[in-house]
Amino acid sequence: MSAPDTAPAWVWAHADTTPEAPAVDSPWARLTYRELAARMRALGGHLRGSGVGPGVRVLIALPLGCASAVASLAVQALGACVVELDRTTSGTTLDAILAQTGARHAFFFGQDARQWAGRSQLTHLWVVHPSAPPERMLGLLRGAASAWVQEDGALGAQPHEAPLEALPLVASDSPAAIVYTSGSTGTPRGVVQTFANIAANTRAIVEYLGLSARDRAMLVLPLHYCYGKSVLQTHLLAGGSVFLDPRFMYPQVVLDAMATEGCTGFAGVPLTFELLRRQGAPEALAKLTLRYLTQAGGGMSPDTVQWVREAFQPAKLFVMYGQTEATARLSYLPPERAHDKIGSIGIAIPGVELRVVSEDGLPLPTGETGHLVARGANVTPGYLGAPEDTAAILREGWLWTGDLAWKDADGFFFLVGRAKEILKIGGHRVSPAELEHALARHPAVLEVAVVGVPDELGGEAALAAVVLRPDAAVKEDDLRRFCRESLPAHKVPRHVVFSDALPRGPNGKVLKAELRTRLTTPVSPSQPRSST
Repeated sequence: MSAPDTAPAWVWAHADTTPEAPAVDSPWARLTYRELAARMRALGGHLRGSGVGPGVRVLIALPLGCASAVASLAVQALGACVVELDRTTSGTTLDAILAQTGARHAFFFGQDARQWAGRSQLTHLWVVHPSAPPERMLGLLRGAASAWVQEDGALGAQPHEAPLEALPLVASDSPAAIVYTSGSTGTPRGVVQTFANIAANTRAIVEYLGLSARDRAMLVLPLHYCYGKSVLQTHLLAGGSVFLDPRFMYPQVVLDAMATEGCTGFAGVPLTFELLRRQGAPEALAKLTLRYLTQAGGGMSPDTVQWVREAFQPAKLFVMYGQTEATARLSYLPPERAHDKIGSIGIAIPGVELRVVSEDGLPLPTGETGHLVARGANVTPGYLGAPEDTAAILREGWLWTGDLAWKDADGFFFLVGRAKEILKIGGHRVSPAELEHALARHPAVLEVAVVGVPDELGGEAALAAVVLRPDAAVKEDDLRRFCRESLPAHKVPRHVVFSDALPRGPNGKVLKAELRTRLTTPVSPSQPRSST
């Protein structure tokens, strides 16, 4: 046991030294470090009175905002474990997660009351609502003790419980969060993140981004996504601030807020930057005072990377790579190497070691493709209640990421693709990412995803699902001809289909499994597949 190195401890320390500094804001609420700590203490006391303590798991399914941040910090202030979920999680998935976690306590948004009604295993519920919840809403929650929490994280009524006066000693290897991802079978899979995992990952990111108390991030990514959560945690460690803005369906509104709020940092996934590229007005971009941008959540097309660097200059773009199993981050590309290391995921973050190895786990020489593995204090101890899945990814102290990669002579890593997604075409191993990058360079292509579909001649055929730019006019043969200019014949997609949009998850990632399911009917060479 040791003095806590946790996000709640960071907040309380800043509340003592810089109490009036901004901490967490949104379009509807503003909290200084003093106010944030006070809300954590009050809510933490109420949680403790409801039976929350070390080892207890608490579900949080809230929109991006101050209440979500306060709830998570209050839970972890007790040494308990947060299980943050997307509000749109289906009832079936929610029931599975409740069974896996054994959770008895939950925070949810008032508009979602029906989703949470009738689940008898939940004994204590906290309803986030702008005003006192109406009786008809509370009536849905009969059988559970319920309390009202305002949108700024304050309890809606005077609590009977005493606020927290001190943070408990926390075992660094105890679970701080369980983050759910989709397993290969579709069953929800919970990644355990310990307090030590979070502290190590947060400190490494603060170091390479050079964050300080002067930094203020615009955050549009959800807090149930480990990338979004890491933005909040890093700024709380540094004593900076975060503006939580869930209005990204209106990119121009967010850009205006970014300028008004004086934000120095912005984080996004590829789709985030694609939307800004399409809808962001140049005059709005010119008003920004960003120092840095970060991008993760999948590979971004080279054209969009270049647009971001030009549109947001002099801000520096950090292209990053990571996994939920690594508490968010494994590598980053230093901005000064952006031009001579195009396409690279960069180098390992501080405290992490990366290797490219063979099937047997033996290190491979420079330039040879193999499995990307990692080790460091940020790597998960495993999946909740899934020892076989855990054993598959954790081998002799190394995290097997599931990605194939190679390393150049300077120690920079380049992804080839997911090991399970590598296509086997005519005896060749083909990376979908390579085909996607080739197609993305065509001026008519807005987005593209490549998957393997059964081929009647045997094996697989590459199929590219393409979203065209507005008013673009191009045919399948035009794109195949374009690919032949840069790819060998066996890598040119056998088929191209056009779609209005690619299926995406709540974090903006393309759902290739879903896309592949739509396209699993064997493709006949004489009968091209129709558009999706």
